[in-house]
Amino acid sequence: MSGVFGDPTFWVGVGTALFVLLLIRLKVPAQVGAMLDARAAAIKAELEEARRLRAEAEALLADYKKKTANAADEAQAIIDAAKAAADRMAADAKVALQQQIERRAKMAEQKIAQAEADALAEVRAAATAAASAAAREVIAKRMTDARGDALIDSAIAELGTKLH
Repeated sequence: MSGVFGDPTFWVGVGTALFVLLLIRLKVPAQVGAMLDARAAAIKAELEEARRLRAEAEALLADYKKKTANAADEAQAIIDAAKAAADRMAADAKVALQQQIERRAKMAEQKIAQAEADALAEVRAAATAAASAAAREVIAKRMTDARGDALIDSAIAELGTKLH
């Protein structure tokens, strides 16, 4: 067995050829291709899913950035409105305080005027009482019975002329 059949390279070549024919007969290359195509399709689907998720994440990020910007604007608007309301309340309180002070000053002036009028009336009453007492005393000292009778008669005589 010498020659071509005795050469180990020949038998390695024959074994390799038979192995390749066996692989082709069992459709191994088609199965390997199908497996590679399926793996490529799965990788492509995963890449599309990753792109979609990234787009959603970017949209959510933009939405949240917009909301935070709006929230900051709204917070500033609320702060501005609160400051304006506080300023209005302070101005209203100042006006109300001024009006209350004016009312109390008028009430105090009225009480003072009333106290002055009451004091003046008391002084007049005391003066009238003192004058009446003094007049009574003077009349009582100067008036005699004869003089009193003459005054009464004179008043009765004038009474007729004063009634008509």
